[in-house]
Amino acid sequence: MGPLSAPPCTLHITWKELLLTASLLIFWNPPTTAQVMIETQPTKVSEGKDVLLLVHNLPPNPAAYVWYKGQIMDFNQFIIAYTTYPDRILFGPASSGRETLYSNGSLGIQNVTKQDTGSYTIRVMKRMDGTKGVTGHFTLYLETPKPSITSSNLNPREATEIVILSCDPDTQNVSYQWWINGQRLPINRPWQLSENNRILTLSGVTKDIAGPYECEMKNPVSSSRSDPVTLNLICDCDFILFAPEGLDAPTISSSYTYSHPLAEHSWLIEGKFQQSAPVFFILQITKTYTGVYVCFIHNSATGGTNLIIKRIIVPSKWTPGALATKHPPVVLLCGL
Repeated sequence: MGPLSAPPCTLHITWKELLLTASLLIFWNPPTTAQVMIETQPTKVSEGKDVLLLVHNLPPNPAAYVWYKGQIMDFNQFIIAYTTYPDRILFGPASSGRETLYSNGSLGIQNVTKQDTGSYTIRVMKRMDGTKGVTGHFTLYLETPKPSITSSNLNPREATEIVILSCDPDTQNVSYQWWINGQRLPINRPWQLSENNRILTLSGVTKDIAGPYECEMKNPVSSSRSDPVTLNLICDCDFILFAPEGLDAPTISSSYTYSHPLAEHSWLIEGKFQQSAPVFFILQITKTYTGVYVCFIHNSATGGTNLIIKRIIVPSKWTPGALATKHPPVVLLCGL
């Protein structure tokens, strides 16, 4: 199999010659040949590579091969054609200059781009012997690239902020699918998805939908999934400082105290690391402990992350010297 060749002058076809050629290729009857089939070689095509649209079941003694971009055989979609009478190659408005027409009607495309994806139609014409041409349709897909996720906010506050996740790149002829914690996005929640599912909007993120998100791009020949992106939920919860009657010690605790045995806790005061433990002891609390307290919680098993943030003010009338003789250390509790 080799490409068709023609003298350079035959590449410039006048309108009269084009109309004469077209007049020889219309108004004939259906053939009795097998359906024309098209396949790609290779089956998975990457951007920048070459591809061959290989044609099968051609009728004998064709008068012309005509290739179109899309499924409408319109002049503006005309790519390339070969006629045996006269023996010429014709290039149409849809030609990129990277196409090669072979002697068996197959179409080669060099240095494939995203713009080359989509439907192709071949029209195979026979001579005026009582038969008409046959057509074959084919859709060219490129191998899907590895997608990535961009987010408007990876650290939303619980139940208050909107998060928009986008699966990139925006590619034609692919479907998008979202995953959370390794599972397909459940359908029993009010997810807001764009028309092609590429953009996912989360309104009021809660702990049951926080965690790692992935997106997948898929077409009939390939699929690819992104690396996970984790939503780290921030809980702005209350800490309570109290010393009710009957208790031996004042306690600072969190009203957000659900626990998990695999959680790792880290405590910070005014951005400075203090210790790693679910319980933070203060031997003797003074006014210097006034500030912003952060309990950072991470579950290595599920990838879940939570931040509990609160400013604590130790009253100026607090007298630690007197309390030290009657109270044990202050306790800060934090859980996931």
